[in-house]
Amino acid sequence: MKLDARNVDAFLRAPGATRLVLLHGEDEGLIRERAQLLTKNVAGSLNDPFLVVELHRDTWSQIPAEMAALSMIGGRRVIRVRDATDATLPPTLQAMKGPGQALLILEAAELGRGKLRTFAETAKDAAAIACYPEEGRALTDLLRTAFAELRVQADPDALAWLGETLAGDRAIIRGEIEKLALLAGPGGRIDADMARACTGQIAHAAADDALLFATCGQIEQTDTAVEAAIADGLNGVAIIRMAVMHLQKMHQARLHMETGISASDAVATMRPPVFFRAKSAMTTALALWPAEALLRALEDARQTELACKTTGSRPDLLARRYLAALARQSHARKR
Repeated sequence: MKLDARNVDAFLRAPGATRLVLLHGEDEGLIRERAQLLTKNVAGSLNDPFLVVELHRDTWSQIPAEMAALSMIGGRRVIRVRDATDATLPPTLQAMKGPGQALLILEAAELGRGKLRTFAETAKDAAAIACYPEEGRALTDLLRTAFAELRVQADPDALAWLGETLAGDRAIIRGEIEKLALLAGPGGRIDADMARACTGQIAHAAADDALLFATCGQIEQTDTAVEAAIADGLNGVAIIRMAVMHLQKMHQARLHMETGISASDAVATMRPPVFFRAKSAMTTALALWPAEALLRALEDARQTELACKTTGSRPDLLARRYLAALARQSHARKR
């Protein structure tokens, strides 16, 4: 069966008699996290040699035998298969036709729409769970819950900023959450300045600079900054998402300007607040971009993000091209 996103958490806690779970999608960290949670909930442990077995590509042929084996100490066994592909299907089909109550977990980050996924989505005793990077409200909810579990409180502005800038692999996001929680300490509080200073400092700061340079029309500086962001590990999709958030904030501020307030006063209305060193550049950018032009730039950014998710695309190159075009438009507006 194809599991709906709303039912995933409940299923991971209690998968019932399901014999096969396929975890697939772009977020390898989320796949790994869900596989570990499922393993622990079924076997009671992540590394019990009697209950948990991990198989790699050269041992896929052992899937049927491992699925049929019984634990010497009782309890339900879990067989985890990393880097599963459509080539995993033949031994999986053999195992599913045979005896045994073990749970087979297939972790397939690079899996497309193929035979293995079709089988998992349609078989009555199997489940397919898509694992894609969380964003927007879902990401903010994750942050809020994770901080609460670590007994740390995050200000709304900090949550908003983190929700805008943290994108991609769940493992990376968890690492940033734990780093901030450790810095704040039990019972501590995370504000926007702390979040900016400690989360993805180098890469995100470079991307922030690139967006400011681009909307101010500084072409060479834009290219240098976006190249630095990519070199420090920020992927193209994350950069485009940051561009969408940047332009949305600019558009909202520009609408405030239409009520008669100045660009600098409009910058002061932005949430989360603009970092103090960036206020001058943001004021300059607002003076260059009318609201209608910002909407067009936003639509171009969304189309670029869609293009980044097309098979065979080069997200880093697409992000560089988009910011370069944005910088050229800004530069033209200065004339």
